[in-house]
Amino acid sequence: MAGSYLKQMLLQWLVVLPCEVQRMDQPPLSRPSHELSQTPPRNAEFPSDVRASIDEATAAANALHTQSNGKHRSPKWPGKSDLYIFRTDGMSCARETVEASGCLSFGHPSSQQLLLVWHQRPKCALVLKKLDDVNLKEFIEALRHLALDEHLTVVVEPHEYDKLTALGIDFVNTYTEEEGKRLQTYVDFVVCLGGDGVILHASFLFQSAVPPIVSFNLGSLGFLTNHHYTSFQKDLSDVMNGSERLDQCMPDDPEAKGVHITLRMRLECTIMRKGLRDQGEPVEVLNEVVVDRGSGPYLTKIECWERDHLITKVQADGVMLATPTGSTAYSVAAGGSMVHPNVSAILFTPICPHSLSFKPVVMPDYTEIELRISDDARCGAWVCFDGKRRQELQRGDAVAVRMSCNPVPTVSRNDQTVDWFGSLERCFSWNERPEQKALQF
Repeated sequence: MAGSYLKQMLLQWLVVLPCEVQRMDQPPLSRPSHELSQTPPRNAEFPSDVRASIDEATAAANALHTQSNGKHRSPKWPGKSDLYIFRTDGMSCARETVEASGCLSFGHPSSQQLLLVWHQRPKCALVLKKLDDVNLKEFIEALRHLALDEHLTVVVEPHEYDKLTALGIDFVNTYTEEEGKRLQTYVDFVVCLGGDGVILHASFLFQSAVPPIVSFNLGSLGFLTNHHYTSFQKDLSDVMNGSERLDQCMPDDPEAKGVHITLRMRLECTIMRKGLRDQGEPVEVLNEVVVDRGSGPYLTKIECWERDHLITKVQADGVMLATPTGSTAYSVAAGGSMVHPNVSAILFTPICPHSLSFKPVVMPDYTEIELRISDDARCGAWVCFDGKRRQELQRGDAVAVRMSCNPVPTVSRNDQTVDWFGSLERCFSWNERPEQKALQF
């Protein structure tokens, strides 16, 4: 070991001074007195193994010096070693073999265009609308078409059922409170008439699996509602019968058709009281979970943990964790990035932080975040889920947030990308400005 260490040290010294390499039995080179301490004594006595290491190191240094003078000698390249890449989402694991070239490459994008195909024609549809009666005419028209023309079992919410029966409409159904907990086992798809709030309400009704949702824009903004009500009969027919051929995916059935859908990620949120899980089921949010100071006069002090690792302490009006779908809602108003819903990510966006360097960040979807009210905070905080279920958090309480395994499938009007950029332009006037004129000579 000592010989090997000395060999490495000598090689390093000899490479630094290649032009002064000499054997120990040659006369010493002329050198200033201040450098003499760096030179091994010429007549020093070394054990035979040390002497061999010195000679080997000297020869290696000479070889390096020769190569540095322009005489390049390629090594005898060995064959590359095989390697594997393990892809895991924390619950399952898949192994990918890299080819002998050792060059890593993507076989395909991590997210693709998605098509929904029914093996059997849908039988039951849930129809939702805004709370007011502004769209009552369109509501009844859609119910009549689905029930009488398409011969589906049509379901409405209990409070809407009471209004409709009072109007003498007898071709709709409703559900009990107990049945409402199992709606996903009865309903094939959901029709939303209104704006984005109706889609959020549909997500709230289905706290586990969510049926496909087709939404018609009858609201104020409607970023998520890309279908026009004027063509609702054709669009509903496309949902039930398909509009896109799937020759590449189903060669055995060339007549099969489907519709483009977007799987919108949700967040699963659990309230922790003094380190213990609060009673009740976790809450699934489509847009964001927000922890803020409420009416308190002080800044919140929120500890942000990721799997028992403290990321930062938020001193601000609050902080939110948003989905890509929610990135164009409260998050973008607070300065967050706009993220396409096909990108699996969690957005960490502070609300009015008292720090010029505290910027929003985008985290991978496997991140598990805990927003904990610090024990030395001046006051507590409040948490709300998609603007609902607002609850107070005391010092030591927390909200644990992670990606939900139950996405919200929404039916696209064109496809995921065209619809999203269309909403950016229609709702936000994204990148609108007079076009630069060409130079004229």
